[in-house]
Amino acid sequence: MAKSAEVKSFDKPDEVREFPNGRLELLNIGGGIVGRAIFLPGWRWSESIQPLAKTKSCEAPHFQYHVSGVLKVLMNDGTELECKAGDISFLPSGHDAWVVGDEPVVLVDFQGMIHYAKSL
Repeated sequence: MAKSAEVKSFDKPDEVREFPNGRLELLNIGGGIVGRAIFLPGWRWSESIQPLAKTKSCEAPHFQYHVSGVLKVLMNDGTELECKAGDISFLPSGHDAWVVGDEPVVLVDFQGMIHYAKSL
């Protein structure tokens, strides 16, 4: 837990993880991790991240604010969601996701990015 006030910016992330068709910028602030993901057209979790995660589907739960673009999510139970700019989403473990259209998806995730796109 942080003992003093902090301000950080994604202009100077603490860590950057690059992967096919995207990148993740991480800030360690207030004792937690906040991530900004940038997914380019053509990005899909099962193609860009699954080889790193080595799991059937994304097992990280996410609590996200969607800044731009359209992200389609398919939960393991068959539920489909479409997340657009201005939306807030909660995605439990067990999903695939991909960029829809030609605009990059930018989102800020307040949960679930600590191990995201890291080789295990």
